[in-house]
Amino acid sequence: MSDLPWPAGSATGIGSLPGTDIVEATKLVFGELPSLPHLPELPDRGPGAEMIGRGAAFLTDLPVELYAGRWRIASHHGLDMRRTLDLLERDIDTLTETADGYAGPLKVQAPGPWTLAANLDLPIGGRLLHDHGAARELAESLADGLARHVADVHRRVPGANVLLQIDEPSLPAVLSGQVPTESGLRTLRSVAATTAETALRGIVEAAGVPVVFHCCAAAPPLSLFRGAGAVAVSIDLTAVGTGRAALDALGGLLDDGLGLFAGVSGSASAKLAETVSTLWRMLGFPPARAAEQVVVTPPCGLAGASPTAARAALTACVEAGQRLRELQ
Repeated sequence: MSDLPWPAGSATGIGSLPGTDIVEATKLVFGELPSLPHLPELPDRGPGAEMIGRGAAFLTDLPVELYAGRWRIASHHGLDMRRTLDLLERDIDTLTETADGYAGPLKVQAPGPWTLAANLDLPIGGRLLHDHGAARELAESLADGLARHVADVHRRVPGANVLLQIDEPSLPAVLSGQVPTESGLRTLRSVAATTAETALRGIVEAAGVPVVFHCCAAAPPLSLFRGAGAVAVSIDLTAVGTGRAALDALGGLLDDGLGLFAGVSGSASAKLAETVSTLWRMLGFPPARAAEQVVVTPPCGLAGASPTAARAALTACVEAGQRLRELQ
């Protein structure tokens, strides 16, 4: 497992943090998560700083605007998207300054194509996911934009080994045909798993760096993520379940050498470590492998937490990772 791109016993955050000060947030991440820091996201700053607006900023040759509180495809960028791009540039500038001289793994995050397609609107109204051809074009645009983003981070922080986290909380609903229409009276037709996997594989191939797929929804599509070329999956352990099928899917993925970003909640590091180690024993793997393959994380973003609670959650994850390392 030594080829996984993070040190044994690592911990990291999912992405979002509370507050509006990107300088303070970036210093917090690099201070609390020295083995695997990430570029923080601050949704409290408003439109353009939340998941869908940030994701739209990575689209190339696909303008987006904010209309009636929702992001939609447009003929040209609106004022809100220009603000969104300014926020992204400010965040990367701050990362450049804070990470000066840093060498090691560094994670950046972006929503995946299916979560964007389920939440962006077409110019004429309705979810972009309704038009599968438009969804395919969006995936290609996102792949190109994320490749540029990764290259920019590499250039700004030359000592970093960049990891790309793709957030796909909407993917289970996309695959099962549970994404509601604009009226909420019907749902959009499902997307075939092979189609979804092909689009995600395009992201991985374009990025050219290790990709972690994050899905904190119930029943995350683990085999699909593996087929798309993930180096790791990031899941909420409580949402996966302990049924035989769920454990077999997770065990098969880990047996193939993929990493697990294990989402666990709480501020008691001993409890977090025990949750991970209990799962590890249920899967039948040697305890010593846990620290190498597992990165301890909160179950999802921390934007809704207080600053004190967010810091405590990150500290607990770091200490839990250290406890797993002691099992070696």
